[in-house]
Amino acid sequence: MSRWPLWAVLAPGEPTRLESRALAIAMPDWDEEDGEELPFELILGSGRYHAIVGADPIDIGAEMQIAEALSLECDEPVYSIERANDPWTVMSWRNGALEVLEVSPDGLAKSLGCPLPGSEASSESLARKPLQAVALVEGVRAQEAIRVLEEDAGEPLTPGRYRLEDTPRGLLIASGTGDIGYADITVSERIPHATVYAVIASPDLDEFFVTVRRRGEGVEEFAQPPDEFPRLPVVGDIKGERSPERILAALGIPPAWFRNE
Repeated sequence: MSRWPLWAVLAPGEPTRLESRALAIAMPDWDEEDGEELPFELILGSGRYHAIVGADPIDIGAEMQIAEALSLECDEPVYSIERANDPWTVMSWRNGALEVLEVSPDGLAKSLGCPLPGSEASSESLARKPLQAVALVEGVRAQEAIRVLEEDAGEPLTPGRYRLEDTPRGLLIASGTGDIGYADITVSERIPHATVYAVIASPDLDEFFVTVRRRGEGVEEFAQPPDEFPRLPVVGDIKGERSPERILAALGIPPAWFRNE
């Protein structure tokens, strides 16, 4: 599959099991012995997440079935993507419940280490340069963020799930896995006065994306190199800075955090 799929599921787990479960959930009548072509492709990621993708319009909707069922079987979020219509629909699933996200499918897939067909980066390059996500939340302290994240999850946060650090510029949110899920979106939604700068970058910063959020909504984005299909109004600087290194300095985010140091 050389083009961007019409639908996809991004899920954590063992690849063989994910493929088997996806077939059982959405295509229970599929039979390899009948010579039928597998209705989707499994794209191996560089970490825990892998992509299940399909390009046949007749199968659109399978992504929601698969993501909902898989989300009941794991602790981490599962994501579904449907791009048959404009705009694309991206959803996050936890325990069978969905949340519509305003994020770039390509950016989300890259951040999870499993770029989709048609994206600029290959699985091999992502394995060498895994993307990391770090968010600066202005106007919020760690204790307040923990409260809203736990309220949203309905349970205490798992130790080590997030790296939260209060700084003079605000609260930094990161994760040892490189994936902060939608913690930045949740905090932005639940704390209306907060401004969030969500940064996704490679260790050497040659891939660098910033999304600015207020009240849970993305309001503008910065990308280097420029995003071919931006989902939000594009800005040429963040806090007056144009280079990744100076933007991180302005946000108070250590570049080493994108190298998992």
